[in-house]
Amino acid sequence: MAVDYAVIVVYLAGMLAMGWWGMRRAKSKSEFLVAGRRLGPWMYSGTMAAIVLGGASTIGGVGLGYQYGLSGAWMVFTIGLGLLALSVFFSARIARLKVYTVSEMLDLRYGGRAGLISGIVMWAYTLMLAVTSTIAYATIFDVLFDMNRTVAIILGGTIVVAYSTLGGMWSITLTDMVQFVVKTIGVLLLLLPIAVIKAGGFSEMKANLPTEYFDPLGIGGETIFTYVLIYTFGMLIGQDIWQRVFTARSDRVARLGGTVAGTYCLVYAVAGAVIGTAAKVMYPKLPTADAAFATIVKDELPVGVRGLVLAAALAAVMSTSSGALIACATVANNDIWSRLKGAVTRGGDDAEHDEVKGNRAFILIMGIAVILIAIALNNVVEALTVAYNLLVGGLLVPILGGLLWRRGTAAGALAAVAVGGIAVIGLMAGYGILANEPVYYGLLASLAVYVIVSLATKPTDAAVLAAWRERLAGRGAESEPVEPAGERVAG
Repeated sequence: MAVDYAVIVVYLAGMLAMGWWGMRRAKSKSEFLVAGRRLGPWMYSGTMAAIVLGGASTIGGVGLGYQYGLSGAWMVFTIGLGLLALSVFFSARIARLKVYTVSEMLDLRYGGRAGLISGIVMWAYTLMLAVTSTIAYATIFDVLFDMNRTVAIILGGTIVVAYSTLGGMWSITLTDMVQFVVKTIGVLLLLLPIAVIKAGGFSEMKANLPTEYFDPLGIGGETIFTYVLIYTFGMLIGQDIWQRVFTARSDRVARLGGTVAGTYCLVYAVAGAVIGTAAKVMYPKLPTADAAFATIVKDELPVGVRGLVLAAALAAVMSTSSGALIACATVANNDIWSRLKGAVTRGGDDAEHDEVKGNRAFILIMGIAVILIAIALNNVVEALTVAYNLLVGGLLVPILGGLLWRRGTAAGALAAVAVGGIAVIGLMAGYGILANEPVYYGLLASLAVYVIVSLATKPTDAAVLAAWRERLAGRGAESEPVEPAGERVAG
């Protein structure tokens, strides 16, 4: 295992080194929070794929393959579908807005009255997403070093907090690009073919497993529908995803680069399910499905390759964790704290510098909070379910309504957030956190209230809508400093 340990240590050291490099580059708010809005297509595609394919997509995706066969791909598949939908239909408009958060978009569309409450909901979602990603370190470090759960969370969390705090989105972008390459090599090019070969090939897998393991719909229609509702629609509105869209150099990069990343997610989904199916042949009686990934890596891969594949799993967790962390801190600072204290940012180098320091401080504070919550929390699935139910039930309708329906009003948006959020919480208390009904009925309640209240109230001011249309067209946004062409990241 010495070689495997060396691979992991070099990888972790590289993440910290990139954090240090990013600190030297992030000199303004735009550079710190959205990488200067100058990522080219290849870097944009790699980093977008890295953030959406986290520990749940890698370890969890293999686990679903172990439990359900090829239909276990549906969870990650719906994530890819959501990213494709976002990229094709919405990303160009989102990129042209030149904002930093989803709540800023809502303020622009509805006249500055929806930001705070939507910011609180989005903050809760990104916080829990960061927590669940951080908890996943315990599983990986347990396989690597037989490490205590708390120590594993502190070690992994500290590394992510360190490089995220140092360089913000620049550091996260660089590390995510490395993580994308490591995941591609480790999971797609190494683990996938090795697992299939070790299981005896597809013919042997079919001979040893029930036929439902090869039924594309074997996981169940209701489960697939719920995945679409939570993950596909969740991809359309999450701050962690939008903040990556904001990093694109142009609306064309956001559309094409996101389409490439979404397609990659579909391939990754099928690969995870196939690996899990192969693991079922080799280890039919594992204690839990989520143990499939770690078991096949530990027992079947040669020295060195094992270290690289475990680094790939670590990369998957770190990319999601760091993306959720900077999103959480951005929302906490820009949408909640700044509004509560009534701060007004003015131009100038000093203001830009102070904003970088402020956002860096919020990443550090949120990072410490995430580590502490992760140590105290045990049920990851319930935490993630609460996060996505609140996100989809409370924010999907006002966000998509603002983008697609001109008649939607601020009163309708606020009512939709409040009613949808309260309905989801109340229904989870009644039906249970893991039930499907809370997000179904919460979303319907949010939609009904949004339409009824919007139609019953005065239409949005014409000046607000005119300003909104200007921003959607890429005009009217506050200009941001651009580096000389020779210093841009071409991707």
